[in-house]
Amino acid sequence: MNRYLEISKEIEEALEMNKPVVALESTIISHGMPYPQNVETALKVEEIVRENGAVPATIAIINGKLKVGLSKDEIEYLGKKGLEVIKCSRRDLPVVVAQKLDGATTVATTMMIAEMAGIKVFATGGIGGVHRGATETFDISADLMELAHTDVAVVCAGIKSILDIGLTLEYLETQGVTVIGYETDHLPAFYLRDSGFDVDVRVDSPEEVAAMMEAKWSMKLRGGFVIGNPVPEAYEEDEEQITTAIEQALDELSKQGIKGKDSTPFLLAKVKELTHGESLETNIQLVYNNARVASGIAKAFTKAL
Repeated sequence: MNRYLEISKEIEEALEMNKPVVALESTIISHGMPYPQNVETALKVEEIVRENGAVPATIAIINGKLKVGLSKDEIEYLGKKGLEVIKCSRRDLPVVVAQKLDGATTVATTMMIAEMAGIKVFATGGIGGVHRGATETFDISADLMELAHTDVAVVCAGIKSILDIGLTLEYLETQGVTVIGYETDHLPAFYLRDSGFDVDVRVDSPEEVAAMMEAKWSMKLRGGFVIGNPVPEAYEEDEEQITTAIEQALDELSKQGIKGKDSTPFLLAKVKELTHGESLETNIQLVYNNARVASGIAKAFTKAL
């Protein structure tokens, strides 16, 4: 038993009864948007998961405990504390847990803790990847390595378009991670429905994804899946506007010398500013959409077992 892991009674019972469960991250609560919008969004995502027949499991570290399934009060606590909460990737977990601190989970750590609990499907906004200029900086998200050896399927709106999508796909290929397009032949690019890059395989139903998950893990092949689910057309950003905003944000990032795990939050906040808040609404809507699709996949996977 993992003495640092605390699974809520609802989640524990759901897993024991083979009910569909969808993991949700907490960085979006503490670092994704201001209070109270962050709390409202997190609770809405949980509601969408329930409406679509699955059980939501929001994950975070509170007082050094790996919490799977947060209460409303705990979500409120993280939302109010905001940027004071440590953004946790794999390297940060031993420190945060040992010192009994609070931590918001990234894609990588949400996957890790979900796997510890036995949850196989995770809905998020977009995954991290290879940063632009990484040939010199070696700035590559820990999300990619986690996808290589953690058995969780990640439903996302593709790779954040502030990153180098082509290099990210090359890295995922090297690590043996299957990139799936959900009702699309091309990987979405977060704010945009089409990055211009092909996926490894297209699927048009949750059952197709579930069958691939069952096949991979039954063969004892380690690692997750990237399931690219495009943002709904009504909320897609204008390509010229978002591209210009991203380029300006990257220029500002370079001028300020911001690096490492502070890069992505800075870039997303800057793009939000430059698009006068439009990008944030797109971000929220794509998370809602991913929660719906993830719930369907979780249901199909429980039936496939």
